[in-house]
Amino acid sequence: MVEIFGVPLPALMGQLMLGLVNGSFYAMLSLGLAVIFGMLNIINFAHGALYMAGAFLAWFGLQYWNIGYWQSLLLVPLVVGAFGIVIERTMLQWLYKLDHLYGLLLTFGLALIIEGLFRDQFGVSGQPYAIPDELSGALNLGFMFLPKYRAWVIVASLTVCAATWFAIEKTRLGSYLRAATENPKLTQAFGINVPVMVMLTYGFGVALAALAGVLAAPALQVNPLMGSNLIISVFAVVVIGGMGSILGSILTGLGLGVIEGLTKVFYPEASATVVFIVMALVLMVRPAGLFGKEK
Repeated sequence: MVEIFGVPLPALMGQLMLGLVNGSFYAMLSLGLAVIFGMLNIINFAHGALYMAGAFLAWFGLQYWNIGYWQSLLLVPLVVGAFGIVIERTMLQWLYKLDHLYGLLLTFGLALIIEGLFRDQFGVSGQPYAIPDELSGALNLGFMFLPKYRAWVIVASLTVCAATWFAIEKTRLGSYLRAATENPKLTQAFGINVPVMVMLTYGFGVALAALAGVLAAPALQVNPLMGSNLIISVFAVVVIGGMGSILGSILTGLGLGVIEGLTKVFYPEASATVVFIVMALVLMVRPAGLFGKEK
């Protein structure tokens, strides 16, 4: 059997694939955070709770309403995105001109409320969500068996991330969004409804979190702590990539997932802290992050 640094190739590739899957979730969640912070200047600490809510909505749909996985991929982001719009219109819109701390405290409180409601109902035990039949089983690559669902998660998240980056950076709608955040009064003078743009931006950001939750539901057990267990690492990804940097969040999320996966192979004791070690090293060299703009 082929070995690399004493590790069998199938085991190494398996951890690499697992790292890419984790990196895909990091990328999608940090992308939503970057969109919200970059466009609205809000540190959205409720992101993890809304990711968890997306997974639970998919589970509710399958358990009680006969809504399958593929339908949930479309419906759940719309429902959570609409909930995000309600949050933005009723609470967040009053905080845009205030210090970042106010938005962080409000969204942190919302995260505690949402998580507390689910914990009160379900405890901390996980709820299983079946992998759809089309994605069950594994592909024989010769040197390893690749679960089809892991491959789907990687492809789906990369597609969503690439489409989001293109929409924000390369389209007219994206240019309107960037203009609305950089100079809202001038943008409004050109006839663009800035409050609606801001509202839809927040809704889209939390919809990305919900979509990640649906993708995570078959791969992980759906439980109320799944968001809080992940959100600190996701914030570290955003800081490393550069606050508000769309491309930085995507590339850093994928890269750190791979680094975390390799660390589990060669030095498992550090796998839980490697993300924060990388963050500390990056901030010492480049405080604005790898892709952030120095002020």
